[in-house]
Amino acid sequence: MPTVAPLDLDGYCLFAGFLEDTPVFALADGVVHRLDGGDRPTAMHDGLTCATVSLDGKTLITGGEDGLVKRMDAAGATEEVGSAGRKWVTTVAAGPQGAIAWAAGKQAWARLADGTVKEFAEERSIEGLAFAPKGLRLATARYNGGTLHWVMTAGKPIDLDWKGAHMAATFSPDGKYFVTTMQENALHGWRLDDMKHMRMSGYPAKVKDWSWSMKGKWLATSGAQGAIVWPFTGKDGPMGKAPLELGVRGDSMATAVACHPQEDIVAVGYADGMVLAVRFADEKEVLLRRGGKGPISSMAWDKDGYRVVFGSEAGDCGVIDIRG
Repeated sequence: MPTVAPLDLDGYCLFAGFLEDTPVFALADGVVHRLDGGDRPTAMHDGLTCATVSLDGKTLITGGEDGLVKRMDAAGATEEVGSAGRKWVTTVAAGPQGAIAWAAGKQAWARLADGTVKEFAEERSIEGLAFAPKGLRLATARYNGGTLHWVMTAGKPIDLDWKGAHMAATFSPDGKYFVTTMQENALHGWRLDDMKHMRMSGYPAKVKDWSWSMKGKWLATSGAQGAIVWPFTGKDGPMGKAPLELGVRGDSMATAVACHPQEDIVAVGYADGMVLAVRFADEKEVLLRRGGKGPISSMAWDKDGYRVVFGSEAGDCGVIDIRG
């Protein structure tokens, strides 16, 4: 039976993840908590708006209402790495070769490992950012689509147009597809070699969380009464294919998802605080957590696939060890 080590915090947990082997929880009040022989809190911002982990898993990148972008390592050391002036940082992204990006309003910035900062401008507010998995290419999500920018070269940006408000961005791990969440209850995608559109709709609620499976064959999403998992195999990706519906419950919505790093398994968090693990092949379910005070807002597996860290909107957080 899985065991749960709880951590009761006071506030909305925006991000839960691991820095190397250390669980971290980033709260909306600007404090980041590390579970390292006990709770180790660090005040990072005067109000935290977004957070992500670097691709090597060693640093947490955060943005705040104070207009600052900061970085923390597993030992708790912090440094300021960027600024948006007086505007709130709305989104951050981690890229290859140690690159990071952030956005505020209609502007985005990309910082290279050597400290060089490049700036990009859009005609509409930037809601989401994502780096392509190879090459320093940065994508934005904005009103009426997205834009692909080359960070290192002066190549002309490529506009990806689709009417509506696009809120978050991701590339498939093989770089063939670019996908956004939308203000309406849908995803939209582009197959990048020919810019063919992919519309993934039918959700009863907005998609607020997503996670790619280990080899990028599947994209798991929240926004329904279970995890909606789209296939990205073959030439056409999810086009013309029905998604898997895993961990479907009649009494609660799925609010967070996290795919296992080595197996086709997804952890699903729900609005009542429950957490399930579900296997893609046969839909077998394992209860990881019975429920809690608030909706699960963020989850992640450790690199070995034995522990799940979770945070909730009510601050009841913790670490689940599936080994019992």
